[in-house]
Amino acid sequence: MKYRFTRWFAGIIALLCICYLLLLIPDTALPLVPGTDKQPFAWDSNEYWSLLENRFQKARAVGCDGLADQISSDLTRIDSLLIIVESDTFSPDVPLFTEMETAFFELSVVLAACPLRLPEYANYYSRLRKSVKNQSAGWDMNAGPARDRIYRLLYGCRTAIEEIILQSLEHAIPGVIIETEEPSATPSAEILGVTVHSGDILISRGGAPTSALIARGNDYPGNFSHAALLYIDKNTGAISMIESHIEMGVAVAAIDDYFRDTKLRVMILRLRSDLPAMRSDPMLPHKAAEHALQRAFTEHIPYDFTMDTGESSRLFCSEVVSDAYRHVGIRLWSALSHISSPGVKSWLAAFGVKHFTTQEPSDLEYDSQIRVVAEWRDHETLYKDHLDNAVVDVMLEGADRGDQLDYDWYMLPTARIARLYSMVLNLFGGIGPIPEGMNATAALQNEWFSQKHRKIKKQLITSALRFKEQNGYTPPYWALVDLAREAAAEYR
Repeated sequence: MKYRFTRWFAGIIALLCICYLLLLIPDTALPLVPGTDKQPFAWDSNEYWSLLENRFQKARAVGCDGLADQISSDLTRIDSLLIIVESDTFSPDVPLFTEMETAFFELSVVLAACPLRLPEYANYYSRLRKSVKNQSAGWDMNAGPARDRIYRLLYGCRTAIEEIILQSLEHAIPGVIIETEEPSATPSAEILGVTVHSGDILISRGGAPTSALIARGNDYPGNFSHAALLYIDKNTGAISMIESHIEMGVAVAAIDDYFRDTKLRVMILRLRSDLPAMRSDPMLPHKAAEHALQRAFTEHIPYDFTMDTGESSRLFCSEVVSDAYRHVGIRLWSALSHISSPGVKSWLAAFGVKHFTTQEPSDLEYDSQIRVVAEWRDHETLYKDHLDNAVVDVMLEGADRGDQLDYDWYMLPTARIARLYSMVLNLFGGIGPIPEGMNATAALQNEWFSQKHRKIKKQLITSALRFKEQNGYTPPYWALVDLAREAAAEYR
């Protein structure tokens, strides 16, 4: 009897070992995605950044009393350039825009040393953003010169403001900046001190390492990783946020739940009221949001890991917005996003992405049909955003050199069992440990990526504190990237 039990027990152990070994068989590698004729944007301005940092150091030595006249002169110069831009239409390649960019960058290093007039500078940036977007309505936004120009001015000059904020907490501009009171006829409510309307779009940045990957893994690295559509009930005034999450697909959340998730920054966007379609029907944004809300309540719409904007049975976050507006005849993302870097494509493909001409949340800001209503950020979360970005930028440099997403191979059987468990929960409307549509290998690679990001970031935080102790100021972004490279080298 004891002999039979021993054989039975040994058989069970052998069977479990065989199952474990079978579950260790790697997933079939996805075919490499063909390249495109696009080239990722690159500033290629390391010498210029060093020159600006040297000017900042000299400005700190001079002090506010000695900088007052220069600041007034530089602000007057920017105002004069803006008056010209606002008075006529120009092609994206005119020297005027280069002069504008230079003026903003060069004043930023002086204001970082003496930020007393930062609010005026921020107001000029709001004027710049509105006027450049008006200009871009006549540009071919699928052409490189136009995309480069709007990115350099809007993203570049906002980055200049943020560098000032990070150097001057006590003089920082308010957390919520109301940029324009774009009129709207749709139901309204108030959040973050801003009047919002049904059909408004909120783009935001999450706190997870993968949020930084989404924001930066683009031909035009951006600040935002998530998009959501806002619906306001015309009878009750209740706010609903329609969004798509990796964990559950399309869902509806109350506004408090929306902000309960980590948000490093939020921008509120609104369709322009002077568009022909809006003049014909000012309620179009509300109808778009209502369509998205009804779909979310009546259908289970899984998350679209492939990022296929041509198919709507699955939706990633940007598609929730574009699909809703497409339903009412508005095509957003007039210039689609491109992901051309071989390394970025390889990593995103490992997570299930198959379409690299798509709709990135950051790029909606540049759509000329959209007004920026308000922007929210604060010093603490802004610094975290910059740290996360620097680490991801360096990790993606490694991807372009051939670094692969790794994972703990011995955990693959456990992950596959977890995925099977998740699939059962999904059948009954539940949420499992592995998102619907993600395979076990991708889940492990995602965890590996996050762990590596956290380890490099931990070292970067230490290095950045040491930089500040030695130099007396917070490292600017280009210095953070250099420090992140050193931290990544130590990690390897």
